[in-house]
Amino acid sequence: MAIYKSINPYNQELIGEFPEDLSTELEAKIAAAHSLSPLEDHYSFPIRRKAVQNLAGLLRERKTELAVHICDEMGKVLKEAEAEVEKCAWLCDYYYEKSPEFLADQKLDLGDAQAIRRYEALGVILGIMPWNFPLWQVFRFAVPAILAGNRVLLKHAPNCNLSADDLQSIFDDAGLPVAAYSAVRLSNETVAELLTDARIKGVSLTGSEKAGRTVAEIAGRELKPQVLELGGSNAFILHSSAKVKAAAQLASSALLLNAGQSCIAAKRFLVHESLYTEFIQELKAVFSNYSIGDPKASSTSIGPLARPDLKANALRQIEESLAQGAKLELGGKGDGNLLEPTILSGVNPDMTVFKEEVFAPIASIMSYADFEEAIAISNSSRYGLGVSLIGEDRDFMLSQASRFEEGAVFINDLVKSDPRLPFGGVKNSGYGRELGPEGIHSFCNLKTIYLKGD
Repeated sequence: MAIYKSINPYNQELIGEFPEDLSTELEAKIAAAHSLSPLEDHYSFPIRRKAVQNLAGLLRERKTELAVHICDEMGKVLKEAEAEVEKCAWLCDYYYEKSPEFLADQKLDLGDAQAIRRYEALGVILGIMPWNFPLWQVFRFAVPAILAGNRVLLKHAPNCNLSADDLQSIFDDAGLPVAAYSAVRLSNETVAELLTDARIKGVSLTGSEKAGRTVAEIAGRELKPQVLELGGSNAFILHSSAKVKAAAQLASSALLLNAGQSCIAAKRFLVHESLYTEFIQELKAVFSNYSIGDPKASSTSIGPLARPDLKANALRQIEESLAQGAKLELGGKGDGNLLEPTILSGVNPDMTVFKEEVFAPIASIMSYADFEEAIAISNSSRYGLGVSLIGEDRDFMLSQASRFEEGAVFINDLVKSDPRLPFGGVKNSGYGRELGPEGIHSFCNLKTIYLKGD
């Protein structure tokens, strides 16, 4: 039996050890989830909706405890962890309000007949979630799935065991039947087997490109719907009309949240040549005000990377890019799992930090001569999660938005997830959408009911 460990990434202290689910435990959870029907009174839509309202209250009530566990397990700065909890509560508020509208029958008059479009649950949906937003990633998948009448099996990241247990407690206490949400601790091999179980009707994965390919291959053979939110290498593009000082402030927020450990963080900074030198100096000044250290300390701006291997990989990407001709403007070092905010200039598309997904506080800066070049550079990435366009000429940038191969284009703001907006990517960033009405429909059977006659 595998044992999963939670280790504090700041001081490397062992927080706890957690055993993998026994096969009998897993079978009991699957069977219970499969047998629970949204047609039963104790899992009806009013019950599910009231539970989501309760979830919002429980999150706010337990915010401090939840945030501390996030901080301890993956190193997120405490104030950011608290903001994550609040965001989950906001999502619950949103879907509590909007779900009756999103799931309502839609009646069509066909003249000599009538029809109804109806959204119905698929069944048991497997969620495979990452460590970088231990609560938010789960809530944005699980809440709409459950509201639609599905049941959720949640396989969390192996280093987020406290958060996994917290989530189970919150869902249990919200007033849902026990089988509606079940956390499972499983090996990757067991997950692969689970995807072939006929009782699993779909899968949602947020994770690496490699994990997405593996899940998609198995689920595809089984003809099961998938939502895959994978890697990203977002461009942050300064148009020639941009105000540099404000852009540098926004750029720092776009990259350094969660120590750069976000799929939608700005990673490739494409700056018009007329602003290039000034932007580097402004960004250095802003980055210099960030302090790294203990994520629980009020003075800390950036905590550690979540694991030693992530720090090692970030250093490799920096070193390889320097050898390829990039210039180190700032940072590039730090004790333990800490890494100072780092700026590399003179980057080009052949360098490691451009070609690979960077999951660390590393800004890669390159210049461009005209906007056609910026579009081409941005689109040359194999990822397509989001892009930020920054400048005073809003009409021009809006006119260019459709030319970017991305799931989202944010003009004069950082790319971010919002419960009200569909979220997801294209190309190697995955497919399917979370959040908004699309998120609640992702694991629904859109059923047509046809009635002949007046």
